Formats: sequence, structure tokens, C-alpha cells
Amino acid sequence: MTTANDLLDLLVLTQIDDTEFNGVSETVGSPVVFGGQVLAQAINAASRTITNKRVLHSMHSYFLEAGDLKWPITYNVNLVRDGGSFSVRRVTAHQKNKTIFILSASFHKPEIGYNHQIVMKSGLNQPETLLSWTDILKQYGDFLPKSLKAFFEIERPIEFKPTTFVSPAEKKDLPPFYDVWFKLKGDVGDLDLATKQQILTYVSDYNILVSALNPHASVAHWGNTQTASLDHSMWYFRDFDFSDWLLFSIESPNTSGARGFARGNIFTRDGKLIASVAQEGLMRPKNIKNE
Repeated sequence: MTTANDLLDLLVLTQIDDTEFNGVSETVGSPVVFGGQVLAQAINAASRTITNKRVLHSMHSYFLEAGDLKWPITYNVNLVRDGGSFSVRRVTAHQKNKTIFILSASFHKPEIGYNHQIVMKSGLNQPETLLSWTDILKQYGDFLPKSLKAFFEIERPIEFKPTTFVSPAEKKDLPPFYDVWFKLKGDVGDLDLATKQQILTYVSDYNILVSALNPHASVAHWGNTQTASLDHSMWYFRDFDFSDWLLFSIESPNTSGARGFARGNIFTRDGKLIASVAQEGLMRPKNIKNE
């Protein structure tokens, strides 16, 4: 995948019947299916069973098994409830007769109410002044762990620009924070809100565990640490568009027991908060044996 249109083709599932859908996979550089893809495809399945114009406002999910890139994924949607204001869907993803993922999503009818939000960080470097992942690969490729270098070499439909970059060769611990700008590649035109939410969900599984690894960067990196998404939750607040850069501002309150916890907020460049994300992930040092 190289453009946003390629990503859209991946996220829109083939409908089998009213509540069953099939999806295919594309690698992002890892040997298993990318968690963001499964999240977004599951949201696509759930959204297509909503016929009352309600809007996705939250989802909660668990990754149960690694997905196989070679096999299609079947998504089954359970219409849990259609109440007066909210509709709830439960999605189960299967591959080769095995459940690999479960998700619950809630949709809300549009209503007018109170409004406030936290303020985006000030003083951050703007994306025009920063190195992209492609630029980092060109300048620091020889110093990156082999697995991270291979990850950066994969073509993808999103451009990422971290607000700061510290070469892994420096081997120093960093604060448990990570801020990264992102933007879709190519012209996506006018998208409906449901489609934009699915793309945003896909992107939200990128970068989030970096903040949990940062405090251990003197000894840990992606090459010597086994990582995997364990769960993922997301809350969607406001409409937005992909015509400009968006900021994913992430922090990690805790890492312990070979798990890292991170949470983040996604803002438009002018500071509008559009979503919040939380995830716990496996962060297992490969050189430590657990009995």
C-alpha cells in the first residue's frame, strides 16, 4: 500500500450476508497481521449494520491470537442492542476456525450537550520542519536495529513525522512521552465520518507503545523486545478531515510485568481534540526467560 486509496480498499470488507463480512490483509513489516488493520476492519463491519444514522463514539477490544497474513479474516457482527439513543455491536473475528479478536462498539444518535476539551501541547515543532520515517531511514538506517530498519522500509499510505528523534545508537533512557504528526498520502477527497473513523482507528495502533519503551531505551529496542497489542480502546469525539496533519500525543503511565500501558490523544493541527486512545501491549525482553 502506498496511498490512502489503497488503505480504503483494504478496510472496506466483502459482505457475505447481513452480519458477516470477509477481509484480506496487507503487511506493515511484521510477520503477522497488523492490529490496526483488524481494528479498522471490525469497525467497518460493525458500522455497516448501523441503519439509524448513529455515530461511533467508543470501542473496546482484545487481541486473542496473531493473525495469519495468508488467510482471509471473517468478521461476524452481533446486534446486541438498538436502544432509544445508543446502538451496541459486538464483532468477533475468525481465521481458520479460530477466534483471533473481539470488539464491542457503541454508536450514539447526534445530540447537543456540554462541550469542553483539554488543550494540545504548545511549542511543538511543526511537521514541515521535521524528518519523516523515510528521512530517518535515509539518515540513520545504518544505526537502526535490523527489525526497525526493515519496518521503516515498508511502503505505507501514511506519512509519520515524530516531533523529536533520538538515534538508537545513543542508548539513553527517554521520558515516557511520544508526539508524532501524521498525514494520509494521496488525495482522499470527501469522506463520510464513519470512513474517517475507520482510517483513524487503523492509524491509532501505530506508535502508541513507543512511549512505553522510551524509559528503557538505554537497554531495550524493537529488535530485542517482543511486542504485541493486547487490547485497544478508543473514544471518538468530533468530526475532522484528513486534508492537514494530525497530532498523536502519547504518554505511558506504567510498564511492568512484561506489559506496557499507553494512552494518547489525537488533535487537529489547530488543537481540536478528535479522539482518545488507550492500549496495553506485551513488552517482553527477549533475553529474559520466564518460568
